[in-house]
Parts: sequence; C-alpha cells; structure tokens
Amino acid sequence: MPPAGLTRFNTADDATAHAALHEVCASRAWGERLLARRPYATTDALFAANDAAMAELTAADLAEAMAGHPPIGRPKPGDPTSHREQSGMAGASDALKAELLELNLAYQEKFGHVFLICASGRTGEQMRDAVRHRIGNTPEQEREIVRAELGKINRIRLTRIAEHAEGDAA
Repeated sequence: MPPAGLTRFNTADDATAHAALHEVCASRAWGERLLARRPYATTDALFAANDAAMAELTAADLAEAMAGHPPIGRPKPGDPTSHREQSGMAGASDALKAELLELNLAYQEKFGHVFLICASGRTGEQMRDAVRHRIGNTPEQEREIVRAELGKINRIRLTRIAEHAEGDAA
C-alpha cells in the first residue's frame, strides 16, 4: 500500500496535484509528465517517473526549472523549503557568504542561470568548492550536471509529498 501522502497525491484533483508538483519543480513540462503518469503504486515509481521526466527536459525546460531556485546563500524569504535545503549556509561566516555571492555572480554571468546544486546535507564550504570547480565546465557539461542536481532535489521534495501525513507540516 502506498504511503498516505502518495495516496493523497494520486487521488488529488489535477489542479491540486499540479500545484504540489510546481512546488517541487518549476518546469511545466516536468510537472505535466508526472501528472500524466498518476497513479503511482510506490514512491520508487514516482522517483522513476521523475528520472524519466528529467531526462526528457529540453534546455528551455531546464531553464524554467532553474528559475524556481534561489541562489545558494540567499534562500527565498518566507520559504521553509528553501531555508531547509540551504541550512548548510546557516553558520557560514560573512567572508564565506561574500565569497559565495561573488562566485554565484561569476557563474551566472558565464552560464546565464543560478548555480544549482542539491544543497541538502552540504556545508557552505562544500558548496563554495563545487561552484569553484564547476565554473570551469562547458555549458553542455554544466547543463547535464544541473539536470542531475535538479533530479536529486526533486527526489527529496517528492519524498516529502509521498511521506506527508495528513496534518503534518510539509
């Protein structure tokens, strides 16, 4: 039997399910693909649909998905998901935050989008080191890394939907 949250997602009307998916990933194409494959028997089936949808996203779809993510070190105000995912920056020094901001700006200038990384469980130093390393990538290499990182972020967020029990805080 699927977890209660997954059952609720499977049986929700399309508008409600689409809104929940949009909170996971801002790509409309990704959301439509996951919506079309309901119902999901297991969380693993939901993850498989995520992986398949991620593989099918165009460069424009990826850009749309990335537009829904704030820069590392600057979570969206009032967004508990953004703050939770970037908690590794909570204890970062002002110097590290300033360095990350500078690296983020250089990355955005080179690639035209925010630096995207699955920040959950990473320290500020690890994220800084990742942007330092990835800024040397080609746009094509970076697009595929972003696709993989976005897939990881989506899985974490989809887990929260699938495991969310009625009345629990998401």
